[in-house]
Amino acid sequence: MAIYLYNTLTRNRDLFESIQEGKVHMYSCGPTVYWFAHVGNLRTYIFSDILHRLFLYHGFDVVFVMNITDVGHLTDDADAGEDKMLLAMRREGKTAYEIAQFYTNSFFEDLGRLHILPASIYPRATDHIKEQVEMIRSLEQNGFTYRTSDGIYFDTSRLTSYGMLSRQRAEEKQTGIRVNIGEKRSGTDFALWKFSPTDKQREMEWDSPWGKGFPGWHIECSAMSKKYLGIPFDIHTGGVDHIAVHHENEIAQTQGAQGCLEARFWMHADFLQVDGGKMSKSLGNLYTLDDLEKKGIHPLAYRYFVLQAHYRSKLNFTFEGLQSAQNALFHLFDLVRDWDPPNDEVSLSYKERFEQALDYDLNIPQILAMVWELVGDASINSSQKASTLLLFDKVLGFHLIDYVAKPLVIPQDVQVLINEREQARKMKDYHLADALRAEIQKKGFMLEDTEKGPKLHSF
Repeated sequence: MAIYLYNTLTRNRDLFESIQEGKVHMYSCGPTVYWFAHVGNLRTYIFSDILHRLFLYHGFDVVFVMNITDVGHLTDDADAGEDKMLLAMRREGKTAYEIAQFYTNSFFEDLGRLHILPASIYPRATDHIKEQVEMIRSLEQNGFTYRTSDGIYFDTSRLTSYGMLSRQRAEEKQTGIRVNIGEKRSGTDFALWKFSPTDKQREMEWDSPWGKGFPGWHIECSAMSKKYLGIPFDIHTGGVDHIAVHHENEIAQTQGAQGCLEARFWMHADFLQVDGGKMSKSLGNLYTLDDLEKKGIHPLAYRYFVLQAHYRSKLNFTFEGLQSAQNALFHLFDLVRDWDPPNDEVSLSYKERFEQALDYDLNIPQILAMVWELVGDASINSSQKASTLLLFDKVLGFHLIDYVAKPLVIPQDVQVLINEREQARKMKDYHLADALRAEIQKKGFMLEDTEKGPKLHSF
């Protein structure tokens, strides 16, 4: 077994060898829980899930940590603006802790709907203020900090290797940074601890050696990864938007405090775009899983859609593409229902090709193509197909065991709803038809309208 993974740090597909034999320590940047996760965020978590499943498939003992950011992430990643949690408080009239708990629960529900395996632990930033303060004190003792009127900052000029991940030197990174940097010595310097405003009380604030305040966004990941995984650990993942700022600053903090690299591998999923451009709330093209379901798209269809593209390639989001992915996935469900039960006899040739694609930087699009090749392979009986497909599914994560050799049974109450919906459509009462579709979906079935009439799929 030889696993090659693209390492942003080296810009190469490097041979993966875990620091501890048989174990993988992995950290993924999690959500800032001030709003619902959108599908662009979720693409990155699907990528991390595939990586997680790769290691489990090969028998590694995986310790997987994903943080929950519930303080310190300002509206501008470069230390400007307000804390996103405080904005959410004003928007919803709730406490920051109520906001955080609600959107954390929503995030976990999304992970479940996408069949994303749970992490080993989800540490919250607010539960680890002590660890963050301790790391800032280490940075202070090592000469990497300075004080301004609004906080304690990391002095990037003191670290000669700053910029190693983005491969930009500090002076080159000034390009595009706002001219007004306040009291910061450099545009690349970043906040470790922000002071609370003196004119009003802030709900989320803590005492520290420097004064009452709250941690900067970047320090939580350095401090919590150190606590739960040790330094260095094997792999750190996130989106490509983390490379130039958040992950660059994480690396700097750990080097400044510990004198070593935080993680050996840094892996990043590329952007999900809309019509070739950015997905954002301000542009009105940001969608959640709930938004997709309202348009008749099942969450697993989104997973299939994402897996059709390599994680390091940009992916253009369209509802036409989503519908095509759903059609393919539902067709797969329908086909495998007619197969004989698996017999634990796996096709060795398909298994070998599957592992080659998986182990060479997660070539999941190739594996999906292999799925359809397997489905149409007349030289293999359906029992062996089933066993082989279920092997693939350990990584693909569609939970095909629920469909293989299990004919669809339509409960009587669901059939009644289907009939009522067809009658509503004939009467052109589309509001009622949509409501009935939603009722059918609550019972675990999704209705597809075809030229031959409604077609039911279970999930």
